[in-house]
This record gives sequence, structure tokens and C-alpha cells, in this order.
Amino acid sequence: MADKAYITPIVFKWARESAKMTAETAAIKVNVPAERLLEWEAGASQPTIKQAQTLAKAYKRPFALFFLPDIPRDFQPLQDFRRSDSKSLSTGSVFMIREIQQKQAWISETNRENSEAKFPFVGRFTIKDNPADVAQDILNTLSISPGKYVTGNPIKEWIDKAEAKGIFISRTSFINSHLTLDSDELQGFAIADPHAPFVFINSEDWAAPQLFTLVHELAHIWIAATGISADVEPGFQKADELHPVELFCNEVAANALIPSRLLTNLGSHVFQSASQVFSVAKTFGVSSFALLVRALNLNLISLVHYKSLKMAADAEFKAFLIKQEAKRAKQKESDSGPSYYLLQIQKNSRLFTQTVLDAFRGGSLEPTQASSLLNVKINHFHNLEAQLHK
Repeated sequence: MADKAYITPIVFKWARESAKMTAETAAIKVNVPAERLLEWEAGASQPTIKQAQTLAKAYKRPFALFFLPDIPRDFQPLQDFRRSDSKSLSTGSVFMIREIQQKQAWISETNRENSEAKFPFVGRFTIKDNPADVAQDILNTLSISPGKYVTGNPIKEWIDKAEAKGIFISRTSFINSHLTLDSDELQGFAIADPHAPFVFINSEDWAAPQLFTLVHELAHIWIAATGISADVEPGFQKADELHPVELFCNEVAANALIPSRLLTNLGSHVFQSASQVFSVAKTFGVSSFALLVRALNLNLISLVHYKSLKMAADAEFKAFLIKQEAKRAKQKESDSGPSYYLLQIQKNSRLFTQTVLDAFRGGSLEPTQASSLLNVKINHFHNLEAQLHK
């Protein structure tokens, strides 16, 4: 007979519920009826050690946690700036937030212990300031010139320059092959810690919306507003539809990515056709829709003209989705795609990956902790380092 795991029922139940997992879903992972799992959570019976270990892995919790006498302190939930009718955070989103909180907590503690100076841009402004002023300060701090991207890859340039200033940028659309992230549920979040500012971007969207999300989340850092976002887009929402912080950060992003002076100087002729709009939008690294909304808000085009061009922008987006689906299908057939280690670096943040590897190589970080922080086995660290230097 298999050895029983004499877990603490209240902790066992908390671990499942904090993973946003139903009893039915959790029971499937250990091939038992949901009623049996609920018995374990009530203390009426006990799982085997193997079953408890399997569930610990599913909940992304240490196996030893199940034997604590009471529910442990956990990371505090991030403030939710999403609309009141937004989707509830699912298991994937909860795991992603928890993972970033673990990384951020380690780097923040390390920087504090090393007496590193606080980053002066964190909380430099408040929501009462002018969004255009915040946008300009972000551009000045990161040395970015909108519309003059050197690499031809705006989002990469923004990420590289943000990380060069000490802001950790994590970007992914999955936890693992079975657990993906829904951009309708979670587009991004920011942890505005002056010792270790961290930004997460859901990469399920295409590059242009991702860039808008990135700059929106940087605005959260600049006003020290830690929290979750899911309504990141340039638009004309009524003031009561979005949280004031989200409206403000959307304004900052629009001003930073498409400064009014630059757009006005281009002249109205750029809005004569959808192809011209697309060309200008590409220069700024934004979607045609974002550019049109910005032009409308600046009174550069009429509402009638906006609606006409938006139809073409919508068609452009649909065409993009079709191409993306075809691309995914082709990659699946050929079993090709981005390097696993590149995806891990993007998920961990390039800056965070380098920081952990430096600490590990310098002997100030235990191998098991380094492996846990990077989600990569120690004997594969050389693959991460090789990818970092490409």
C-alpha cells in the first residue's frame, strides 16, 4: 500500500484555490474523482505521497508547504486596474503574476542588500500631472526618438533601452505548453518598486499592441502605480469605463509613441489612404487603429474620415490574424520556431537572466535557487548564455 501524505487540509485546500483551479480540474491531474480530492481537503482521508507531489507541481507550490501547520503568508495580490466586468484571472495569469513577483522580490532584496541606489524615475510623477510631460520624461530617460527607430524593430528597441536603465521586462504568452495566457484577461502588469521595477507584457498580441502595452506599463512605473492591466488601447472610452490610472497611462503611451508635434507636422495628406496610414503607423511602431485614434483625438481627421479608414485598418488586422494562424500551423508542421532558450530569456527578462547568471557565476547565488529563478536546469545555463550573446 502506498505511503500516505499527512498533509494539513486547510493548507492543501488553500494551495488549490490560490491557483484558481477547480476541484474537478485538480482531481483529473491525479486521476481521482473530485469527491476524493475534497475529502483530502476536509481531512477525511489523505492522498498518497505521489499524489500530493503531483498536485504540488500542478499548483506550483513546494511539496513541503502542504505540511505547514497553517496557511503561509503569500505574495499580496496586485491591484486590479481592469474594468469591473473583466474576466476573472485564470490559473495561467495567477501563475504568471506569482512567478514575476518571485523574481522581482529576489532582485529587489539583492539590490537593497547591496545598497544600490533607488531608481529616480519610479514615482517621479502622479496621475495629477500632464500625460504629455510624463511621456516626454520617459522618452528622455530612455533616450528614445519616436518615428526614428534605428533597428527597424520598435518594441525591441524600447525593451533594450528600458532594461539598460534597470527596468526588467518580461514578455511571454504561456506558462507551459498546456497553459497559455489570454490577452483579453491580462495584457500586462507593472511592479513599481524603486529598487527593482518590473514590467510584464502578454505577447499573445501582435507587436504593435504589445508596444503600446509596454509603454502603458512604463507609465505605471513613472507614477508608482503597481497593478494589472487588461484595457490597454488607444480609444475614446468614457471616463467611467476605465480606472483613472488606466486612462492616464493610455494617454501617456499615446503621447510617447505618437507625439502630437510629430503627427501634426506630417500633415493631413498622410490620411488620404489606408496604405499611407499603414506606412506612417509602421514608422511609429503602432497599429493603424492607434494612429487613427490619435489623429482623431488631435482633430487632424474628421469622425467620418476616421470611420472610413478604420474599416481598412480592421481588414488589415484580420489579414494579420490569418497570416499568424498560417505561420503557427507551418511552425507546428515543421516543428520549428524560436529557440527554447530565447523564449525563456524573453519570459525571464534578458536583464534578469544576465543578473542571475552573474550572481551564480560569482558564487553569491546557490545553484538550486538560480535554476528555480530562471526555470532552466543548471547544466543548460551555457545554452542561455550563448543565446544572450547572439
